[in-house]
Order: sequence, then C-alpha cells, then structure tokens
Amino acid sequence: MSAMQDYSGRVPSKLPDVGTTIFTVISREAAELGALNLSQGFPDFTAGPELFDAVARHMHAGHNQYSPMAGQPALRAAVSAKMAAVYGAQYDPETEITITAGATQAVYTAITALAGPGDEVIIFEPAFDSYLPGIRLAGATPVFIRLEAPHFLPDWDAVARAITPRTRLIVTNTPHNPTGAAWSLDDQRRLAALCDGRDILVISDEVYEHIMFDGREHASACRVPELAARTLLVSSFGKTFHVTGWKVGFVCAPPSLTAEFRRVHQFNVFAVNTPCQLGLADYMADTSRYLDLGAFYQKKRDDFRARMAASRFELLDCAGTYFQLARYHAIADEPDAVFVRRLMREAGVATIPVSAFHHDGFDAKLIRFCFAKSEALIAQACERLCAY
Repeated sequence: MSAMQDYSGRVPSKLPDVGTTIFTVISREAAELGALNLSQGFPDFTAGPELFDAVARHMHAGHNQYSPMAGQPALRAAVSAKMAAVYGAQYDPETEITITAGATQAVYTAITALAGPGDEVIIFEPAFDSYLPGIRLAGATPVFIRLEAPHFLPDWDAVARAITPRTRLIVTNTPHNPTGAAWSLDDQRRLAALCDGRDILVISDEVYEHIMFDGREHASACRVPELAARTLLVSSFGKTFHVTGWKVGFVCAPPSLTAEFRRVHQFNVFAVNTPCQLGLADYMADTSRYLDLGAFYQKKRDDFRARMAASRFELLDCAGTYFQLARYHAIADEPDAVFVRRLMREAGVATIPVSAFHHDGFDAKLIRFCFAKSEALIAQACERLCAY
C-alpha cells in the first residue's frame, strides 16, 4: 500500500492498450506457483569466467566513466572484424558501428530515427513485442503481415501487396523469435528486389545470428550488398554470451543511416556501460565463443526434442534461436493463454502463448518453450510435460 498520494489529474497515455509484457507476467506467475520456467528467453547459465575477469580488470584499472557516444573503439573494432570474418561484410568501426544498450533499445532508436507520422512500417507477425510500441510512439502506422505455420516464412507476394508509397520501414527478424524459423539468402534477395527503386529502409533484428542448426548458415541481411546498403542490422552480446542482463548490443549500418541513428541514440542513451564494453572486446578475441554457439544450442535443442518425444505435444521445426514451438491439440482445445496457465498450475511448467506475439491476439493454439536452460532443468520439465 503506497503512502504517496496519487496524481488526480489527467494522464494521457501514448500506449493506452499496452500493459505489462507477457514475459514479465508469466515469469512472475511461475515464481508464485513454483513452476519450472521455460517461458522467458534467457539462459539459466552464464558466460565463462574469463568475461567477468576481463570486466573486473577494466573496472579496477579505472575504466568507469562515460564511453564515447558511439561505443568503445575496441569493441567496435571487434564487431567490425567479426562481421568481416563471418559474413564478408566490411563495416567501418568509426562511421558504421554503434554500441547500444541492448537490441530492444537499438530497434526502438532506429524506428524513432527513421519513421514518423505519415509513414508505414511493415512487421511480420508473430513478432517480438517491442516492435509495435516503437512504431506507435514514433507516430507511424504499422502494417501487419502474418507468417503462417508450420514454416513461418514470408509470402513475398503478400509483402509486395503490402508495400505502398508510404512504406518507410520493414522490420525483419531472422532467426525468428518466437518461431525458430530462419530465412534463406533467397529470402533476403527477394526483400532487396522489392525495395529496389523505392525509398524503403530495413531494420534487421539478428540477435540470434549465431544460433543456427543442422548445418544452416545465418542469412544475414549484410550478405546481400544491395540490401545491406539500406539496412540497420541489430544484434546482441547478451544473447550470444549468455549475459542478457547486461543489455549491450550493436547496430551496423551505412554511414548516412548510422548518422541518423546516432542523432537519436545520443539523447536516449548517449553511452553504454564502459567496463562491460571493454570486457566484451577482450572476450571476443577467442572467436570460438560465438562460432561454436550453434553447436552448443543444437545439443540442447536435440535433447529437449528427444525428451519430449514421449509427450502429447507436437513440436514444430526449429531452425535457429533457443525457442521451440509446440501444438497442444492432443491435450486441449482452448485458447493458448488459457492453456499456458493451466499447464503452469497442473504440470508446474511455464511457457509463453504465441498469441501474445500478435497485435490482434490471433490464436493458432501454439505455445513457446525456451530450451536455453540447464540439462537438469530441461530433464525435470520434460518429465512433467510427458506425464501431463
């Protein structure tokens, strides 16, 4: 009970239909019920001690003041080297790479910098829940294209029909949260062809870039030069190095787009945690720490799928990310938001309803598991789910 008197005047809301995110709500309910949490997308393990030693070393060396607005030069140089080695993409660390306070801030800043009233922004649903509020706060108009089960890949004819003279931005995400789908280079080329000759920019959310399975290569937007020329590519150190709570990401973009991005970035963040940036730069020197990530998570995916084979859930294909979608039609015929709460109460396992990733609550009777968890937690959760 608050002792503070509440404000009695009018408080106009810019997001009147937005409440607390489903991830926070489900995680809170899971904690209250003592359920095993396979809902929110974060690992229950962490990076190697070398990363924390590096950050501590820089702290003790006195590197605790503001970083340059664009990010520490050492970290931007490490990102530049990685992008060149992995994708053959040449980004100048001075004019084309910006360190951000996580990928969510990066996407929001990019939308704010590049879209406004009168503009249309295309997003593919199911979509990560931060895209839409950013579009609305910018005063732009969202245009929704639904990705259909079971493959969740774009219908490029539908995309072509959605583009109008007002289309300013297209927000993409591969590998895709929540579905685990992954675009091919042909998909990126199709997008480039649709944008050709039009004043359309792309925000490419690639935070799961290093979590690809079964020999697939990540089809980064930067692999297609004509697409890279109009794209702000967003990624995340938190997802790659199991430190999501640090909220450190980066944006790669051509100089003119980077300049506009930084105009906004300098006023909503300015600079990102200095010792974490320097520690990450040191940690990236061992390239296996990100190049081996796909194999690390594929082992977890395969273990989860093998353990779930005895359950009544139908698992869809998972090409990347650390998320697994499942149908529950053999268990219940009820809305996904109802089912996940029943599953929490009765089986003691927390998941996410995929309808939460649709602006209109579209319900395909799918739920999302996160398998970025310890072997012991996965084993315990799967035992409960198979018995349900």
